[in-house]
Amino acid sequence: MTLLLTEVMGEPVWMWGVFLTLVISLLAFDLGVLHRRPHEIGAREGLLLSAFYVGLGLLFSLWIWKMLGSQAAMLYLTGFVVEKSLAMDNVFVIAVIFSYFAIPREYQHKVLIYGILGVIVLRGLMIGAGTAVVSNFEWVLYLFAAFLVFTGVKMLVAGETEYDVAANPVLRWLRKWLPLTPDLHGHRFFVRSGAYVVATPLLMTLLMVEIADVIFAVDSIPAIFSITTDPYLVYTSNIFAILGLRALYFVLVVMIARFVYLKYALALVLVFIGSKIFLADLFGWEKFPSALSLSITMALLLGGLFLSLMATRPGRAAAGSVSAPAAHQRENA
Repeated sequence: MTLLLTEVMGEPVWMWGVFLTLVISLLAFDLGVLHRRPHEIGAREGLLLSAFYVGLGLLFSLWIWKMLGSQAAMLYLTGFVVEKSLAMDNVFVIAVIFSYFAIPREYQHKVLIYGILGVIVLRGLMIGAGTAVVSNFEWVLYLFAAFLVFTGVKMLVAGETEYDVAANPVLRWLRKWLPLTPDLHGHRFFVRSGAYVVATPLLMTLLMVEIADVIFAVDSIPAIFSITTDPYLVYTSNIFAILGLRALYFVLVVMIARFVYLKYALALVLVFIGSKIFLADLFGWEKFPSALSLSITMALLLGGLFLSLMATRPGRAAAGSVSAPAAHQRENA
């Protein structure tokens, strides 16, 4: 009992245990039951799965409200919304990676689910390191904030660029040193070739998706620390947002061309999140009001989505009023 009450990064062990048990159980159920046999996930199934995961993420905010209070719940929700929004941009890059390796849709879900396992570990390490740095050097938060503002402005002024998978130096290094089969072998990551075990292109795809997640974490980790420095809120909001996005991928991928203003909405979100710490100092607030922060973030994102859908509605698209990019990426990807 004493061990369960021992605090790890500000919260008792049992609270971390509840969260991790829930996430691992969800992944095991998803991969071992819902998708035990590989199949192509349609938009309807993806939408239902996404709604399920988003619902769980929102229910978890109620649990945080009960355990840690309303302020913590509001910060969790803001982090959840911001992380999911930033991760949506990652969908465009993942779609390009799947296209580059010619991965059939029935095998894509397995790559995404195993990718989450990597994200759970990698984000945990990055958040743990970030927490240690911020707790000892609080002024680092101002560097994070300035970086977010700079990144957001850069996204606003930069033109659309397409993610070049082949130019990735890690991919070139892996192809040089990792024994690889030329073709896919079903949903397997490894196959036996004579006396050796070699990787398949599906494993290479998984590794590239993980690398994309790490690159995108360069934006999302400073963003969430600009909202709250509580490691429990940072980690749980990150993971719940990513869980739902993997299911939403199969819905978003068929609508990529319609999100023409998403990049600019995300850029404004980064500028706003980064500027909060400076605005709080300017107005003499101890913290930027969490309810106001959530409201502004939601307004920016919903505004970007609304403008995108209006600009690319069938009538206008047919008239050629909008030229939608084939793929998006943040400049630092």
